[in-house]
Amino acid sequence: MKPSEIYRQTVRHFLSPIAPLLNDDDVSEILINGHETIFFEKAGRLQLSDLAFPDEPALMAAVRNIAEYVNRVVDRDHHSMDARLPDGSRVHVIIPPSSRGGPHISIRKFKRSTFDLDSLVQWGSLSAAAAEFLKVVIVVHKNTIISGGTGTGKTSMLNALSTSIPEHERIIVIEDSSELQLNQPHTVYLEAQPASPDGRGRVSIQDLFVDSLRMRPDRIIVGEVRRGEALDMIQSMLSGHAGAMTTTHANTPLDAMIRLETMCLMSGVEMPVQVARRQVASAVNLVIQLRRYDDGSRRVHSIDEMLELDESGMYVAKTLYEFRSTGRDAAGRLTGEMHWTGEVATFAHEAYALGLGDMIDLSRDALPPPDSTPPNLTADSKPGSQNGS
Repeated sequence: MKPSEIYRQTVRHFLSPIAPLLNDDDVSEILINGHETIFFEKAGRLQLSDLAFPDEPALMAAVRNIAEYVNRVVDRDHHSMDARLPDGSRVHVIIPPSSRGGPHISIRKFKRSTFDLDSLVQWGSLSAAAAEFLKVVIVVHKNTIISGGTGTGKTSMLNALSTSIPEHERIIVIEDSSELQLNQPHTVYLEAQPASPDGRGRVSIQDLFVDSLRMRPDRIIVGEVRRGEALDMIQSMLSGHAGAMTTTHANTPLDAMIRLETMCLMSGVEMPVQVARRQVASAVNLVIQLRRYDDGSRRVHSIDEMLELDESGMYVAKTLYEFRSTGRDAAGRLTGEMHWTGEVATFAHEAYALGLGDMIDLSRDALPPPDSTPPNLTADSKPGSQNGS
């Protein structure tokens, strides 16, 4: 029996108390708050289950088994751990005394991506015109940030966007814990590694980013930027490695830019704030803002083009598409769709210069041909530019 199969069976054995949740494809997250309290997310809503582990030692045995599978340590000297299950599901563990109520395990279940941007249109998360626009953005190699809060579907959106990457490109994927599963044949996956108990062997996202630049990438995808590796990513975007994609936690496009700026300043490289801000503004072309609404739905809230800094040195976001609600249906679910705001992308001419005119139909308003006259705003359209520091 292969070691991977042995671990699959042993991990399943130790997690058998929550097997019904692990086996339910509609459950997206499992939150274990001590051995007796287990919540799960289904259809975008958290619910309390009637499942439990026999006792705290049984739950700790599961924690140690997961740690062994990913060759990591969790003990009094290592209070928390990021890991994954054999099926790829993401796991975070924190143990006493840091967690007062016993071991806490958060499991973000892995689902192999079988959908693309058109699937998001079918589910109502995106309009057909906005989906077409994003396909063009990917092919034109615009640097794209997916922004949103926890559980808004950032990784799923990144997977969906990746399906529009041409198959001939060499893609380097860099992650803290492997989640992305691209369909392109020439994809290289790199995963960060924590230090061993003796303090050696740590490989950071920043280390892997430096490695990736020497691997002849056509495109670099970072699962999520959280720290100083943001500076390496921003500088690579500015030095010829266009078409990068990543995710970050932020509630608005402008907040996403500020967060990237802050992370650049955490890199250990001393630089004035204004220099970091100018680099971020020059590197990032587009921010896709996701939001989870109170009915449990996850939608693309807006698609913003990021412009150069204004005269006062502030970020400027131009909203090209935005979600507009029309109310709620009989079941209380939010209704509405994404609309073009009347703004035109500044890079429209690049798409036509690359011979992509045949791709552009529904999104022609936002990507007009070079010889066309600017479209008129409709009565319900509004300018989409925003300023912020």
